[in-house]
Amino acid sequence: MCGICGFTGQLEERENTLQKMTEVITHRGPDSDGYYVDDYIAMGFRRLSIIDLENGDQPITNEAGNLILTFNGEIYNYKEIRKELEELGHHFTTTSDSEVLVHAFDEWDEDMLQKLRGMFAFAIYNKETKALFMARDFFGIKPLHYTMIGDDFCYASEIKSILEHPKFEKKFNPKALDAYLSFQYCPQPMTFFDGVYCLLPGHFLWYRDGIVETQRYFEPKFKPDNDMTEEEAVDKIEKVFEDSVNAHKIADVEVGCFLSSGVDSSYVSTYFEGQKTFTVGFDFGEKYNEITWAQALSEKIGVEHHAKLISSEEFWAAVPKVQYHMDQPLADPSCIALYFVTKLASEYVKVVLSGEGADELFGGYTCYNDPRVFKVYQKIVPYFLRRAIGWICKKLPDIKGRDYLIRAIHPLEKRFIGNAYMYDQKQKKALLKDPSIATDPARLVRRHYTRARRYDDVTKMQYLDINMWMVGDILLKADRMSMANSLELRVPFLDKEVFKVASTIPTELRVNKFNTKYAMRKAAARHLPDEVAEKEKLGFPVPTRVWLKDEHYYNVVKSMFQSPTAEKFFNTDVIVRYLDEHYEEKEDNSRKVWTIYVFLVWYQIYFGPVTAEQLAAEQEAAAQAAAQAAAQADAQDAPAADGEAAPGEALQDTEITDDNPETGTKIFTPVKQGEMPAEPAQVQPQEEPAPVQEEAPEQPAPEMEEIFSNSGRAPRAVRVPVEEIPDEEEDMPAMSADSFENPEDFFESLKEKLRENIIDEPEDTEE
Repeated sequence: MCGICGFTGQLEERENTLQKMTEVITHRGPDSDGYYVDDYIAMGFRRLSIIDLENGDQPITNEAGNLILTFNGEIYNYKEIRKELEELGHHFTTTSDSEVLVHAFDEWDEDMLQKLRGMFAFAIYNKETKALFMARDFFGIKPLHYTMIGDDFCYASEIKSILEHPKFEKKFNPKALDAYLSFQYCPQPMTFFDGVYCLLPGHFLWYRDGIVETQRYFEPKFKPDNDMTEEEAVDKIEKVFEDSVNAHKIADVEVGCFLSSGVDSSYVSTYFEGQKTFTVGFDFGEKYNEITWAQALSEKIGVEHHAKLISSEEFWAAVPKVQYHMDQPLADPSCIALYFVTKLASEYVKVVLSGEGADELFGGYTCYNDPRVFKVYQKIVPYFLRRAIGWICKKLPDIKGRDYLIRAIHPLEKRFIGNAYMYDQKQKKALLKDPSIATDPARLVRRHYTRARRYDDVTKMQYLDINMWMVGDILLKADRMSMANSLELRVPFLDKEVFKVASTIPTELRVNKFNTKYAMRKAAARHLPDEVAEKEKLGFPVPTRVWLKDEHYYNVVKSMFQSPTAEKFFNTDVIVRYLDEHYEEKEDNSRKVWTIYVFLVWYQIYFGPVTAEQLAAEQEAAAQAAAQAAAQADAQDAPAADGEAAPGEALQDTEITDDNPETGTKIFTPVKQGEMPAEPAQVQPQEEPAPVQEEAPEQPAPEMEEIFSNSGRAPRAVRVPVEEIPDEEEDMPAMSADSFENPEDFFESLKEKLRENIIDEPEDTEE
């Protein structure tokens, strides 16, 4: 794995600028560097040596010397392509896959891309024509960014490299903030830096005569074979996946594997007998700690397992460093856990395999159950009544079944924008200082729904996630966190041969009433214990919702929410209210709060007055001072009376199930002390509807018979004045939440009314 960068045009101290651009991405390739400079272009390269350790340095040329290549990635079928090229008369001087690429381009031009199997982002410069050709792999595993600086073109693996160009004017892109607040990531091709773009997956780019042209060469299309039997599907998946894993293990260095309790990485790990696997977890009970599961599985399959328990202090202290390496804010807290597991693995190996892509290709997310589960409800309950019920539900506390009825109001294209849905347009207008930038997030996904219009709803969701969520979140964090630790991460599920099989699997063998990733799990069950192959989807659980109920971390985030940086972008009373609602357990706003917090940390690093290193140092110093102050305050507190919880004990009693919960955590302070207000303002609660909290990817979608289950929370009276209903929702059901002191009584009454309609339905209504 490597890092590449370059620029065209004349510039004073060009070599010095190129060196700075290359050095800032040294983490992508600490083993060596390389440069090519002529009167038109300057190309830089950092290398992490994996194949042909002695002779694989770059830039590399063809026999004639007219083509110059810099390349980031791996080509798994390079030996087969090399043999074909040799038969056509090409001569090679190395055994690297890089040299195969430059000869393949010499022979087939842009058509070479159809022959490749691998992950890649590369640039090829033709000295004779002054043309630059760039391409990104089929699914977007490896990144590639570009911009125009005046009349000159500049590109790099990471945006931080482009920022080193002395003529690049760094400007914040407010459109990216608007999208980020809904998606928790910045949808490509735009970025948070005005004028900087990300080359889309499955696209190539030509830069010729001052003009940038991009074109798509690959699109992941589904063509289900509805005549395929379950046994045929399982056989095909098993065969192609074994072939893919073996191809991805090709290297001249040791290859390891990530291992969690989930089926994806566990399936990969079964091909690693006698080799090394890696897991991390949190000291907050079994829900947030998969180490025990992974250790037990490693013993069964015969691998050497390594694990790390991440402390609260380590996690929060790593936030600035992680956001620096991300280039752009990513509000997925699992990226920080991924940083620690890649750091652990890098101490033992140079390459790891991981399970990314299985959920998107084979239908693994629990939200993919929604079309099947919603079918009955949407068929029985008219649209006007669903809207009225949904409006009432928005007024209710965060109890089980509420979000289901809210999500079931609209058809797929109006309610699903991907695995994460943080803020809708109305909420963004309320929290943004400039509400004019707030847009409907459905606008950004419309083009994907248009291309997927002939698919069923489950396949539409997969198509959307492959083109947006997987690229903007899953693969972004996989690349940045592994490269931050100079580790190559390979994803055997995201192989074009695997996709050829996945695209033909019938929908009912992907998602059905028995499980998600149904056929893939059956293939995995041939290699794994049943309890692992059938284990429900959890994602990478991180206890952010627990931390944000802790007084220490509540104050950490609140100080950031009241900082000058927050004042610049947000109505701070609104974002503090989100935080307070979560802290007081009125609403689970953890993901919404984390989304804003991460953005503010990122902005201070890239547009603030301090570097990431300075910010981290100031945070550590402030954390130590705050911890000492908290300890002194605790020492002065009187002991709690019998039956009462002392300060700081309530969270442990209710949230921490581990026998030895983490104690003595320092306070992480994300702003400079001089920016912190002397006395935080007291924010009065407002009477606005509680924001809709979309279901987290790791939470299972509720089944029809479960959605009205009683909540474990204490009952609270709910008053919903009917006259507040908007005109467009004036049609109301015969009952309303105002009829009940306890909102759970409302759910029970609604349940009975639905049963009256459902009881006469055919037996297959469960579908």
